[in-house]
Amino acid sequence: MPADKVEEYADGLCYTDLMAGYYIGASDEVLQAIADYSAWFFVWDDRHDRDIVHHRPAAWRRLRFRLHAALDSPQDHLHHEDPLVAGFADSMVRLYSFLPRTWNTRFARHFHAVIEAYDQEFRNRTEGYVPTVEDYLELRRLTFAHWIWTDLLELSAGLELPDHVRKHPAYRRAALLSQEFAAWYNDLCSFPKEIAGDEVHNLGISLITHKGLTLEETVAEVRRRVEGCISDFRVAERDALEFADSLADGTVWGKELSAAVRACVRNMRNWYSSVYWFHHESGRYRVDSWDDRSTPPYVNNEAAGEK
Repeated sequence: MPADKVEEYADGLCYTDLMAGYYIGASDEVLQAIADYSAWFFVWDDRHDRDIVHHRPAAWRRLRFRLHAALDSPQDHLHHEDPLVAGFADSMVRLYSFLPRTWNTRFARHFHAVIEAYDQEFRNRTEGYVPTVEDYLELRRLTFAHWIWTDLLELSAGLELPDHVRKHPAYRRAALLSQEFAAWYNDLCSFPKEIAGDEVHNLGISLITHKGLTLEETVAEVRRRVEGCISDFRVAERDALEFADSLADGTVWGKELSAAVRACVRNMRNWYSSVYWFHHESGRYRVDSWDDRSTPPYVNNEAAGEK
């Protein structure tokens, strides 16, 4: 964004507020790093969108490879000529500083997959291909970065969770439901913008294309799925908290692990309220007030990475 757009829109986009409502209990340093990374993620998403809209496959390809490289060696990219790459590298240096290398390696593996999912979306949208509902839901878990935001729960709790804890069905189901809610509610709130922009990546668009639903039926179906995530989470949360309690085995480690898991699960609940609030307060979704309902007014098409 140019400076005048930053002044006019940045606070109203509420990107950092979204994170502050999710990672409750995180230290100030951790929360600032996550909030800055979140703001970067939205800017990256807009760059990706502009490269598609303006038919810039070469620019996207360069950015894709640069992000992969910066993810693996962020220190080497802190002064990259593309501010988006440099900003990403800065975020990675900071996020990698809080927990052991094993967490960093896992986070990098998860984000490499996110970058490739964005490339798949680029190809789908460029070719006008609407994924089936099932394919879309699978891809959406990556483009929304489900496991990235879940990984960051451990930073807020101050403890890397062992594999057997993270992969336990009770913990994993609660985490997945909180992220599915966020992704599908985002699709619901983005629906007017994405229909106006003739996009192909939205749960509602897949339902219309492949299930033959009307617009009204589609909105009702997405809302039904969103509400299902809420009711299902209440059951999953109870199971996850019982699992957390079971980890307290009388040892110091067991007590710390149990407390960390409980903190992560409680913050999964916070994702619901924070995401709901964000979509109704952020200027990112106020399409009725935009001159072009498909394009946020703060987007600068000139700064799109063709340098």
